[in-house]
Order: sequence, then C-alpha cells, then structure tokens
Amino acid sequence: MIDPITLEVLREAFVSIVREMRVTLVRTAYSSILYEGEDFSCVLMDGQAQIVAMSRGQDHPLHIVPVGWSMKAVREKFGDDIHPGDIFLHNEPYTGGTHLNDVAMIYPLFAPDGGMFVFPVVRAHWGDVGGMSPGSLSGRATEIFQEGVRIPPIRIVDRGRPNDAALDLIFSNMRGPRERRGDFQAMLGTCRKAAERIEELVARYGAATIRDAVAELMDRAEGRMRRAIRALRPGEYVYEAHLEAGTERLEPLTVRARVTVAGDTITVDLAGTSPQTRGPTNVGPAMAPTGAFTIIKSFLDPGADVNSGAFRPLTVITPPGTIVNANPPAPCGGMVEVKYCVESAVMGALAQALDGKIAGDLKGGGNHCYVGGPHPRTNETFIFYEYPAGGTGGFDGGDGSNTVRAWTESDMTTLQPIEAVEQLYPVRIERTALREDSGGPGRWRGGLGLTREVRILTSGTQLSVLAEKAVLPPFGVCGGGPGATNRFWVRRDGARIQPSPLPGKVSAFPLELGDVLLMESSGGGGFGDPLARDPARVVADVGEGYVTPAAAEAIYGVVLRAGQPDEAATTARRAELRAARVRLRAVAGAGLDAQNGRAVRLSAEAAARLGVGSGAVVEFVNPRGAPLRAWVAGVSAARGAGGSMVAELAPIALGMLVEGDGGVVEVRALHTGVLTM
Repeated sequence: MIDPITLEVLREAFVSIVREMRVTLVRTAYSSILYEGEDFSCVLMDGQAQIVAMSRGQDHPLHIVPVGWSMKAVREKFGDDIHPGDIFLHNEPYTGGTHLNDVAMIYPLFAPDGGMFVFPVVRAHWGDVGGMSPGSLSGRATEIFQEGVRIPPIRIVDRGRPNDAALDLIFSNMRGPRERRGDFQAMLGTCRKAAERIEELVARYGAATIRDAVAELMDRAEGRMRRAIRALRPGEYVYEAHLEAGTERLEPLTVRARVTVAGDTITVDLAGTSPQTRGPTNVGPAMAPTGAFTIIKSFLDPGADVNSGAFRPLTVITPPGTIVNANPPAPCGGMVEVKYCVESAVMGALAQALDGKIAGDLKGGGNHCYVGGPHPRTNETFIFYEYPAGGTGGFDGGDGSNTVRAWTESDMTTLQPIEAVEQLYPVRIERTALREDSGGPGRWRGGLGLTREVRILTSGTQLSVLAEKAVLPPFGVCGGGPGATNRFWVRRDGARIQPSPLPGKVSAFPLELGDVLLMESSGGGGFGDPLARDPARVVADVGEGYVTPAAAEAIYGVVLRAGQPDEAATTARRAELRAARVRLRAVAGAGLDAQNGRAVRLSAEAAARLGVGSGAVVEFVNPRGAPLRAWVAGVSAARGAGGSMVAELAPIALGMLVEGDGGVVEVRALHTGVLTM
C-alpha cells in the first residue's frame, strides 16, 4: 500500500512529464500545425496498454484514448519480441488509429526487473501523409488508399537502430518530406526526454512503488466514476444524431445511442447506426468508445485526472461494418466528425437521465480546411491547414463562449497566428472576426463562431475541406435554437462560388490567384426558449455586435427604440412569435424507421404551415433535452384529435420525445432540402 503523500508526488510527476513533452515538441517541431496549432497530444502508458497520465485540458482525448488500441495492436503483432531501444509507429484506423494524418510514436520502456514499464507515447498530426489531395484529408475520398500512407504497427527503431529503409519509403510518399522528417525527429526527441524523466523516478522511488502508484491512481479514478454513475436515474435512454454524407446531395447518416444506466455502470450500444459509407465519414474501433467516454467523463466527473481506471465502468458496443466500426477499405478521414456525432448522440440520451442539465451542441468536427500547391519561392509543396474553432453551447445559467476549443477538444489554438501564416505561406489574412448572429438563440445564447478571410497570392493551389454541420446546424437544447452552420466558400471577382455541391465536402477545388477563401465556423446551440431571454441581455448582445437588431426582433422578440427595448412593443412581438409556432400531435406510424436519417410524415396542413416538402429536415423541440431531427418522407392523411395537425414517427422516435405517443410537440423547419449558400 503506497502512502498518500508519495502517491500525490508521483501523480504530479507523471503529469509534469507529459507537460514537459508538450513543451519539447512545440519547440522542436518543423511544421506550423504542431508548433503553432499544437495538433498533437502526449501521454504516459503502461505495459497493460493503460493510460497512466495525460495533461488535463491540453492533450486531446481523441489522440490519447485510442493509444490503448494502438498499443494492443503492437503487442498482438510483436508479442514478446519487444526489446529496450525499440520504437514503433502506427496510424492505421482499423487497428486503433484515428485518421492517417495522426501518427503515433510508441516508445516502450522496461523496468530493472525486465517487465514493460511506464513509457511515453506521442500522437501528432502530420500535415500530409500522401493521398489524392494536399493535406491528405478530402471530403470526397471513397477508399482509404486515397487518404495517404497506412502505417500498421511497425518497428521503426530496432534496439536503437533506425529502420532507414522503412522511413525512406514512408517519407517518399508524403508531400513536404523535410517537414515530415523534422516532425518525426521532434517526436523522437520528445519521447527520449520523457524516458529520462521516468528513469529518474525509478532511480528515486523504485519500480515497485511506481507500479503501486499507477494501480492506486487507476482504482481511485474508477471509484470516482462509479460514484458519479450511481447518482444518475437508472434506466435505458435512446437518442440519435446525424452526419452529412454524400457528394452531390445530402445523404444523411445516423448514429443511434442506447445508453443503459444500471447501478454503477453505463453501457452504450450503438446498434442501429448507419452502415459504413463510401465517403470519409467512418471510423475504426477506437473512436466511438473515445467519444462516449469523453462526453460521459465531461458531464459526470470533469474535475479529476484522466486515466484508464475511469473507463472501467463503461462498456461501448460498436457493431462491425458500421460507420462507428468500419472495415477496410473504408476511408476514415472524417473520424473527428464521427466521434463528435457519437458524443452528440450520447449527450442527447444522457440528457434524459440528467433532467436537462446539458449544454447546446458544438460545431461538429475538425473543420479541416487545406490550401496546398507549389510555393512560389521554393517550388516545394506548401500546405496551409486551418481548423477554425466555433462557439460552445449555452447552458442553464450562462451563454456559450465565443470561438474557443470545447471540452471535447484539447487546448489547441483557435486559429494559427496571422504572422506565422503569412511568413510561411503565399496567402494574406484579410479579416478575422466574430461571426454575428451565429450563436444559437436561447434564454442562454450559444457562443459565436468566427469569420476568416484568406487571399490566395499564388497560382496552382487547391482547396480541400472536410467538415460537418455545414448543412445541419448544431442543435439547441431545452427549447433553444440551433447555431449557424459551418461554411467554406470562395469569393472570386466579387462573386460567391460554392466549391462543392455538398457544403463541407470539398476535394482539390482549383483556386486562382486573387481568390479569397472564407472560413465561417458555426456557433454553439442555445439553451432554453429565446423569448425568455432577458431583454437587457439582448440589448447588450446588439451593442457588442453579437446579434443584429433585425435578429433581436425576429428571433428574440425584442423591439429596440434608440438602442433600448420598447417594453410594450416587445411584449406584443413576443406574443406574436409564440402564436406563430407550429405545434403538432406526434403519433406512431409504420415504415418510418430508417438507418440513414429519421423519417417523418406530416399532415398536409402541417407541411404547409412549416413550408416544407419531401426531403426537408424538421426539428421536434424537446423542452428538457436535445431535439429530435427528422426528414420529411411524405404527406400523411392522418388527423389528430379535434382535427389537429399530425406528425407520424416510428415508435422508437416517439420514445425520444418527452411527450411520447399522442403528445403535442413544437416543430421547426430546419432545412428545406435544397442546398444553397
């Protein structure tokens, strides 16, 4: 039994080592996506593929949690043939990687007694790993071979001797090989420095004491999580969220989460999720458990350290052959997007057990935006990569934050600094600003997204985008409205150009000298009825430029006169907006349970009131949780009691609504079904 003081000293020592790893990599990396964007994470593992320590709030869960799968893949391939001085690389999604750009370096260490010990791992986003377009991530990839070089678990250093032939092969198939080699060496140096620190701990405390500390920290994290789960209302809760698949038109995908709370355990069953797709919106087996764990930990036990002990009460079932556990050769570039969708689905289900104690939805993914081509000074390929942050969701008692990284992300930068971008790449940043009216309306408003305008200063460049929530906006909760969608478009000679039939999915769109690329990130979803927002807060929002006067009146019902609310006019306007809301009776209908999007049939009067037709998307408002979204599958002849307007849904969908079968629900038109900018 380890004494508590030694335990705390070692716990802080582990975290300190990880923080030093981060500093080392930032100072030695070659590519700006690492030293400016900080798109990497560091972790300490043990011989059982358990997470020992990460830097809370800085390292990205989607980088770290899958490392356990990567390490298991190494052990399965090499068994006992792992020796001091060996180093492994891995990026393959099907055996525990994320997407191909995220390359993991695993640096095993051995204790004096010979057993595998605590050791460092770095997973870093390499700016390019080959594939069909500069930057490797493409919204139109149809197989993983188009996304770059797959690295199954490979011994890249054998007992201290580098495998130069394998390294040459890897780097020869990537754009910008100088940066890739430099980042590899930076990762190597980072792991070596961490190894020195671990060896110092062993010399001071002994391997047995450190192993005892690791075991105790795991047990402590498990205990905290189990206590938090026991405080939930037991039961089975179902919710589903959607992704924007397709190339020429929206072809939705569904992640369905059935969350069962029983005693001190939670089981997340993703049966009913869409089959894997030809596009990049797929993940391997590690990402859905990562998403489920991230959201559960964030809501139930946000203050404690993250290690594998906190996973023990959680079981995640991912059916093979679906978008949450795809088989080769499915492309997996959109893994961030699928992970976010899993988080939204689990959060929507948990909301029912948390009595609405949740926040509005987020921007929905990585917002990967690449501009690449020959650099006019060097003629080498340059890759300008941004992943703009968005607003966070409103919550009970507070507005969301503007243009920041969310709790499901790490402490990566919102955007790369202008000075760094313009020094490295042939582009000019002409504008960076908060995006007005982008925050989801609510009693508590969602945070705002941003607008970034980038002028292209060279010829022969290409644009690729892989983003979600470019058609279906981040949802509001408990009656709150959605945030604005993500938008990526080009202004050429004053005209607006849409670079792809489906927004958010762009592959190697040719840019011209003088084009202006506009990146507009989404705002967070709102919380609560926007007509219940304090008019004084709306006035403050208008004064800050967060909300336009037109939106203040049209959405919040606040009528301004000389910059101040007109009380009588505001009362009348809010009454008018409430009366205009469409309320339907939700009833069970047959033939409406589909895996790719939720189907609904509307009565003719309801469709006319909402102004929607077949293929449009509507949203059923949930006053105590996340809304239900559905695609209009046709018009029904059914009538409700007293001739009321009706919406027919599958029984499983009715179970996601507070009112249930026969209840009256507010319904909003969310998307007309016609893709426009």
